[in-house]
Amino acid sequence: MDVDTRLLRYFVAVAEEGNLTRAAQRLYVSQPALTKQIRQLESQLGVLLFTRSRTGMALTEAGRTLAERAPGLLADWDRTLRETKGTASRAQHVLRVGFVASGANEATPRIVAEFARRRPGWRAEMRQAAWSNPSAGLADSEVDVALVRLPFPGQDALRVTPLFTEPRCVALATEHPLATREVIAFRELWDEPFVAAPPETGRWREYWLATDEREGHPVRIGAVTNQPDDWLSAIANGYGIALAPESAARFYARPGITYRPVSGVSPSQVAVAWAPADDPHPVVREFVHCCEELVGGGGDGER
Repeated sequence: MDVDTRLLRYFVAVAEEGNLTRAAQRLYVSQPALTKQIRQLESQLGVLLFTRSRTGMALTEAGRTLAERAPGLLADWDRTLRETKGTASRAQHVLRVGFVASGANEATPRIVAEFARRRPGWRAEMRQAAWSNPSAGLADSEVDVALVRLPFPGQDALRVTPLFTEPRCVALATEHPLATREVIAFRELWDEPFVAAPPETGRWREYWLATDEREGHPVRIGAVTNQPDDWLSAIANGYGIALAPESAARFYARPGITYRPVSGVSPSQVAVAWAPADDPHPVVREFVHCCEELVGGGGDGER
C-alpha cells in the first residue's frame, strides 16, 4: 500500500496539536480540507486514527502506533530526497539557488560572480520561486540554498542568516488618490483593498499585509496573486494596493503603477537560508560566505 507523505504530515500535525483548528493553522490549510485529508488517510489504512469530540482529537490505539513511527519515516524520507537531489546536481557541479522576487537585489549578480570565481567549474543555477513557495524551494528540497524574505513558514527548521533590511513601500495604481503623496502613513491604507499572496503562505502573507501593525483593524482583500506579473496587473487595474520592498520600484517598474514610501511599517529583511544537513557541505558554505561578505551584516540598505 502506498500512502502520500502529505497525508502523513497532516496526520502528524493533528496528532501533535490534538486539535483540528490549531493543526490547520500550523499547516496553512483550511479546517475542512484538513478533515478531508485525515479521513482519506483513515480510508486508505482501513483504521480509525482519531476519536473526535468537542474538546479535540484523541488518538486511538492504532493512531498512537502511527504517531510513534510517522515522524521518523518523514524525516528519513526528507533526508533521502534532499540527498538524492543534491547528489544529482552536485555531480554536475551545479549549486541550486532558489530566490523569491529579486533575491538580494542588485547584489545577486555579484554574489553569483564571486561564487564562480571561488569555485571554478561550478555554476550557481538560479531558480525563481512563486510567492506560494516563500522558502524558495528549500522546504521541498528543490534547491540547496536560497535568498529569501523573512518571515516565511518553516524557517525555524532551517539555517537562516539575515543579510540586510530595506524599507517597505506601497504600490498603487497611478490614478489612485494617494499616488501623488510624497509619504503615506500606513494608517491611511487600512481601509484599502490589498493584493495578497495565497492563504497557504501563512506568515509570509500576513507580513506583507502587515496584519501585526494594524492595531486589530481587519484586512480587506481585493485580489490574490502568485506571480509578479499577476500582482502588477491586479494593482494597475485597481483591484487593490500592496506593500512591497523599496527595491520593487526598480525591479518592477511598470506604467500605471506608482510606488510611494510608507511610514508606520517595519522594514523588509533579506536572508540566505539552507538546510541544517548541509552545514558541512563546502560548496553550500562557500555560497553562504559570499552572501555574508558581499551583503551581510543584517543592517539597513544595500551593500
